[in-house]
Amino acid sequence: MDKEIIQQLIDRYISVSFQVQKKAASLIKEQIEDDLTNDQLYILRYIHQLGECTSSVLAEAFDVNKSAITAIINRMVDRGLIQRTRDKNDRRVVYLALTNEGIEIHRKTEEKVHHLVASLITKFDEEEITSFIETYEKLDLILDNKKKEEVGEGTYESNFKK
Repeated sequence: MDKEIIQQLIDRYISVSFQVQKKAASLIKEQIEDDLTNDQLYILRYIHQLGECTSSVLAEAFDVNKSAITAIINRMVDRGLIQRTRDKNDRRVVYLALTNEGIEIHRKTEEKVHHLVASLITKFDEEEITSFIETYEKLDLILDNKKKEEVGEGTYESNFKK
């Protein structure tokens, strides 16, 4: 591919990626109102899917340092959305799970987000949206592989530990 075409595609990708992420985050925030921040929504969703997990698992899944996760979790514990439980065999290990309040907030917000996303994807025909999602999943896989390559070289891993 010609360098100029590659540059144009890069510019288009960066521009549309930024715009879509910004607009999607804003629309999701409108749906969840004051119930949660977007980060809290994603953490609730993740814990709900797993049943329980540790802060380290969340930090790795969300690609942030553990102190950032701890700050968010502390606020969610204070609000009664998440509970901490120490491992019986190793008191250093703390499991996170949703409280009944957390489960209810998760249910309400998931319903709102589901309606939002449904209203968006129905603007595409089934073949278009399926192709888009498959392409997006492929991009996710490519990014995972790129990250693993960087960990092997030490660059990602050393950045992750900061």
